[in-house]
Amino acid sequence: MVQRQLPRPAELFELMKFKTPELNGRKRRLQSALTIADLRAVAKRRTPKAAFDYTDGAAEGELSLARARQAFEDVEFHPGILAPAPSVDTSTEILGGPAALPFGIAPTGFTRLMQTEGEVAGAGAAGAAGIPFTLSTLGTTSIEGVKAANPYGRNWFQLYVMRDREISYELTRRAADAGFDTLMFTVDTPVAGARLRDKRNGFSIPPQLTLGTIINAIPRPWWWFDFLTTPKLEFASLSSTGGTVGELLDAAMDPTISFDDLDVIRDLWPGKLVVKGVQNVEDSVRLKDAGVDGIVLSNHGGRQLDRAPIPFHLLPQVRRAVGDDFTVMIDTGIMNGADIVASVALGADFTLIGRAYLYGLMAGGRQGVDRAIEILRTEIERTMRLLGVSSLAELQPKHVTQLARLVPVSGEATRVAAG
Repeated sequence: MVQRQLPRPAELFELMKFKTPELNGRKRRLQSALTIADLRAVAKRRTPKAAFDYTDGAAEGELSLARARQAFEDVEFHPGILAPAPSVDTSTEILGGPAALPFGIAPTGFTRLMQTEGEVAGAGAAGAAGIPFTLSTLGTTSIEGVKAANPYGRNWFQLYVMRDREISYELTRRAADAGFDTLMFTVDTPVAGARLRDKRNGFSIPPQLTLGTIINAIPRPWWWFDFLTTPKLEFASLSSTGGTVGELLDAAMDPTISFDDLDVIRDLWPGKLVVKGVQNVEDSVRLKDAGVDGIVLSNHGGRQLDRAPIPFHLLPQVRRAVGDDFTVMIDTGIMNGADIVASVALGADFTLIGRAYLYGLMAGGRQGVDRAIEILRTEIERTMRLLGVSSLAELQPKHVTQLARLVPVSGEATRVAAG
């Protein structure tokens, strides 16, 4: 028989510990977010549909984005045992400089539309965390403004080659003059992808007030208050901002971009030159032979060609083809620090986060970006400890298996099956 007794008040009070309530709503929201997915949920509640969907969406059926995220979920880790890792070193050197973590902030366009602090929040948070920040050609803060927000950290600049080449050349010169140390020459946007969420939402730059947007704004007055009471959006390159995102891109981008343009930019740019948007092994080898400093395996976050290759799946093939002495970075689909650890184990020198950072920005401005970085930092450190590794250099392909979900079918097999 179990012996029962009335609870003693002193013992009962020991069990009753009340947490001091957090009265600051922003801090409360961010403290409750334990994952990037949690930040996304907060962002969705607080951001008008058109602006949220611009961030969250991708091209056409959004298959490329879904497959990229699924590829990271289809990872099997192989931890070592009896390999103590009481502390882990997450720092690395990338493109001639230090990074406290194996990821940086990717270039994102129209960022102040998501939340008014925009690139200033991202650059400041990156500087505080000791990681690089990349400003997009279509960013909403000037090159000089980002430098002011992150005066001592590492700033990178992402360059589109515009129809008016002199615009691109002038931006290159300004970024060099401002002390940006790396330029990302982007090659996957000759024309705009079909971003159907934006078309269905009637999303334009700047946002237009319609009956739908007014109704959607009613539960989100803080977003409109911020938008209407802060300085007008400024773009790094565009002087005209009327129209949909696709119309703006098509008007500005040039489908005739070629290796000749890469040569011109190489002559203009004094720092490290990286080509972003590489999607096959052959181009990776050709770019290494051309003398660039590195590449980013990327399908533009699934926002350009739907059904494009999955960068994470491509990574081991590219690493074998280019060898160990060439910088290979990766983006698209990263939502967890474990995704970053898996990428490093399979050969990535560095990774870039886009949406993960923007979810934090929409959830809580600068503090939200800080929270996103902290979540990923914690997940990276925990995953490394559980794998039994103390530094990024110890991560090896043996630690990761890419489980097969999408298996290529050869042309011969297709003919046999059809015959």
